[in-house]
Amino acid sequence: MNVEYHRWRSGNLNREMELKVYGHAGKPVLVFPAAGGRFYEYEDFGMVTACRPFLEGGRIVLFTVDSMDNESFLNHGAHPADRVRRHNEYDRYVVSEVVPFIRDRGFRRGILASGCSMGGYHSANFFFRHPDVFDAVIALSGVYQLGGFIGDYMDENVYFHVPLAYLPALSDPWYLDRYRKNRIVICVGQGAWEDEMVADTRALGRILAEKKIPAWVDFWGHDVNHDWPWWRKQMPYFLGELGY
Repeated sequence: MNVEYHRWRSGNLNREMELKVYGHAGKPVLVFPAAGGRFYEYEDFGMVTACRPFLEGGRIVLFTVDSMDNESFLNHGAHPADRVRRHNEYDRYVVSEVVPFIRDRGFRRGILASGCSMGGYHSANFFFRHPDVFDAVIALSGVYQLGGFIGDYMDENVYFHVPLAYLPALSDPWYLDRYRKNRIVICVGQGAWEDEMVADTRALGRILAEKKIPAWVDFWGHDVNHDWPWWRKQMPYFLGELGY
């Protein structure tokens, strides 16, 4: 299996950023790590191995990026306004640096966003904010609001990073038409450590249904915990069901 390591200094973040590439052909999948995670997390926790048949078969290519959570939403020593400004810089890094990196490798069509836990939040948020870039999402065990990280603070920047806030009021057909053509999977277990994620997933599912946006909102069993062994089962399952 083709595996590559890449590093460059991000102009948007003013720091070195790293990523890895797995696979040689197929659907490009941009993977966001869990809270504060690194680009090698997906491999370390067995997710790359779980996706191996899709990688070796030329059906997907994984691009696993670093997070900036420790400098943004998890930076509890900073004001929430400063934290979300740092996240806006991460948004620009992904869209104006990582996405062109993927495009330059010959992947001209839409990208699938994915991640687990905090990565599930990031994948959904990037998908909904940039439906011209991402045409599919597999979000596993995500939260879709930021109260657990920044409390009740809200400003315009925070608002546009909270899917449960900005989606209900969204009426722009440019976004809605793209959502309706794209492929959406939102999944959560109902076991240990999933209560907050279950509530957010239900809320997101209701919003998408009200907007007539087709989505596969899937609740797994009460034995399905917020943990890597289940995400290793879920990711290849959904890749297969989506036909990749």
